[in-house]
Amino acid sequence: MKLLIIKIFVFCIKILYAPMKLRKTSNKILYLSRQSDVKSQDMLMLEGGIKKVSPETQQVFRLKRLKDESAISLSYIFSIFGDMWEMASAKVVITDTYSIPVSCLNHKKETKIVQIWHAMGAVKQFSLQAAGKAQGRDSGVAKAMHMHENYDYVLAPSEATADIYCQAFGCEKENIKILSLPRVDVIMNGEKRREEFLKLNPDFGDKKIVAYVPTFRDNDEVYTKKLVDAFDTCEQYKLAVSAHPLSKSAQDGLNNIKGDFSSLDLMKLADVVITDYSACAFEAAMLKKPLYFYVPDYEIYKVEQGLNVDVLTEISGASFMSETDLVSAISNGDYDFDLLSAFADKYIENKNINNTELLADFICSLLEV
Repeated sequence: MKLLIIKIFVFCIKILYAPMKLRKTSNKILYLSRQSDVKSQDMLMLEGGIKKVSPETQQVFRLKRLKDESAISLSYIFSIFGDMWEMASAKVVITDTYSIPVSCLNHKKETKIVQIWHAMGAVKQFSLQAAGKAQGRDSGVAKAMHMHENYDYVLAPSEATADIYCQAFGCEKENIKILSLPRVDVIMNGEKRREEFLKLNPDFGDKKIVAYVPTFRDNDEVYTKKLVDAFDTCEQYKLAVSAHPLSKSAQDGLNNIKGDFSSLDLMKLADVVITDYSACAFEAAMLKKPLYFYVPDYEIYKVEQGLNVDVLTEISGASFMSETDLVSAISNGDYDFDLLSAFADKYIENKNINNTELLADFICSLLEV
């Protein structure tokens, strides 16, 4: 029944979209996202970059966060109709997530669609890679919803990531554009909020700060609690937890920092970074500070979710299934920065501060096609 409802819905929006496409295509860039209700850092930076290159170009943002994918609300459905209306006259459409109108509809040939995925890469398998797996989308639903179809270009920060994205988005290598997200400029600008952090969190002042930035997954609060307990006995280091706001770790009060500090803020001001399967690993690798992987559920996770990066092999000296061994390794202070550098170079090719400009130039070139 669920698949039938989806197919009827897709058929209906195709019918509704047909007359909308009679609208004249204008010099307009449309941004779509269900990741957030506000402009992401990448979108804000790209918007500014495009204003410099092509100030006359109209930039329209249609951002509607989908909080519960199992129960699409009526307001979200109406937002899709609004997306369709704007898309019908856009020259370029940019999305950082899966978008129903992008993937399910038939678009004008002159409309170019660009996927700028909201992460810097993918340690874990996702989207089409994970379809049919325990932690992924039902494969029948993925097919009925035309997941990740219709992209003219998919941004990837490296050739290694391009291979992953071809699988995740079901695209060909010719559709990949090797460009990094604008946020790389922020990662590499050297600015830190450490003084502000210590003012709001004075109990971190006499210790080295370890940022723990885990991915959002089941039972995350169990692993976070184990790590917190392990660091409680560590005199030299103190753990700062920045879990996903919707995770059980955050809900259980295990996020232990005060102030409005993003995961990136925390990684930049910290002395050491710990993650698991999160794509923030690539951001952390660019910071050239000790990066560790805490993967106590590794054997289960690689089966139920799947992995693109085998951290136990690629970052072998800095990946641990035991929180005790991890804390001991950090306390010893012996770290292989050559291995970290190789990891960063493999997955992020351009670490200069010109990514916003490069992406803006590319998007504006599509307006001329």
